[in-house]
Parts: sequence; C-alpha cells; structure tokens
Amino acid sequence: MRDLLNVAGALSDEKFYDKAKDFTLLTNTAKENFTLNEYKDKVTPVQTDKDGQLVYIYTNDPKKQDAFIQSANKKGYDILLMNSPIDNHFIGHLEQKLEKTSFKRVDADVADKLIKKENAPEHVLTEEEATKVKDIFNKAINKPAYKVELESLNPDELPVTVTMDEFMRRMKDMAAMNGAMGGFYANMPDEVTLTVNGNHPIYQGILKEDDKSRQEKLVHNLSDLALLSQGLLKGNNLTHFIQRSVDLMGGEPKGKIILEV
Repeated sequence: MRDLLNVAGALSDEKFYDKAKDFTLLTNTAKENFTLNEYKDKVTPVQTDKDGQLVYIYTNDPKKQDAFIQSANKKGYDILLMNSPIDNHFIGHLEQKLEKTSFKRVDADVADKLIKKENAPEHVLTEEEATKVKDIFNKAINKPAYKVELESLNPDELPVTVTMDEFMRRMKDMAAMNGAMGGFYANMPDEVTLTVNGNHPIYQGILKEDDKSRQEKLVHNLSDLALLSQGLLKGNNLTHFIQRSVDLMGGEPKGKIILEV
C-alpha cells in the first residue's frame, strides 16, 4: 500500500521522487502490490494501445464501479486502486514522469474503448437501423448535456453505458477538494456520454416494437439504468424511472410514487 507521506514528498520534491520511485507501491483491486517498474512489466503486453501508449486503468470506488471493473477484467485489464485524497494529484504527477503512459479511470469509457486497439467488432445493425436506434434515444432523452454515441461493441457488454470525459471528471474531482478555489470546474454542468452498444441483441427486439410510445419507454429505461449505475439518476428522474418501469411490466402504479432523494 502506498504511504501518503511518501506520495506527498514525491509530488513536492523532485529529488525525493527520484529516490521514492523505486519503493513506491501501486495496489490493484486484487490487493497485489507492485513497484512502478514491476507494474509496467505486468500490464505492458495487454494494456498498450495501437499507438504504443501504455494505459494504466484505475478505480477510486470499486463498489460503485464494479460493473466497469468486471468488463475490463474480462478483457484481461488490471485495475489499480486509487482511492486516497491525494491520488488525483499523484496520477497527474506520474503521467508527467512516466514515458508514454496515461491513466484512465475504469468508468471513463466502455471497456472496448478504454484502450484503442486495431481490431473492433463488426456492426450488427445496418446503417439505417443504427440511425433509427440513435434517433429513438435522442428523442426519448432530449437533454442537451447528454451525448448519444452508437458503437459496435462486444454483444456481451451492457446495452448502454454512461461515461464522463476523463479530463473534465478529474478536474471536477480536484475542484471538490479545493473548495472555493476550484469553483470554476465544480460549477460546470456534468456532460455525460451515453454509449449505445448497437451489437447488443436487445435492440433487435426494440426495432421490431410497433408501439412507438413503448419503444421510447424501453430505450429511456435502458439509459436510466445506465445513469442509475453511476449515481446520476435522482429526484423526479428517479421517480419517473420507477413509474415507467412499473408501466412496462404491464401494470400502472395505483398511486403516486413519492420519493425523498
């Protein structure tokens, strides 16, 4: 486990970093410890992208990001545990020091796109079907801050995944630590990307749905489930999700659902 005093020293003193880099330990979600060189050797074969950039993947909340961790593990990726108050600064420091190395939080993108590879799954949907699915999502959600992207991913991956830009999320995390000093980034709206896995078999059924209202509700629920997994579904949006889910299961709610969120 990393010692916060060692990390703080490495961040503030270049000479200390030169000495500390040989005994600073990185810990992964399997609770295994590695020196910087040991970890580089471990992940280089699998986590080097098509441009020769080594990508370290990390989590700051293993429970909340469990679905993303499992997807990344299926691809053979190792996940670092970076959940201390100083880790945002530590990550930025290592990115400056380690050659051709970058860090990505495990929920910064879908597993297939965390590390850019040459090969990608073929599209199952036709161009017309893909356009139709994306249009249904845009109509059902209708929120400027939500960007819908349709990708050809592994059919076993989730039908919809919600991610935030790595740079913006990191800036907002650091702003939260800095209080008033970080007001600019802290007050910026949360812009999220809804990545639609066009290869998931669920969309074949949705496209065959004749009831346009039900079709939109199904798509809306898929996006809400993705938002819920990231803790981004709250208040009225959460209430509407529950009511819509009951409706889709074949029964209307008999009374108004009131939630204190």
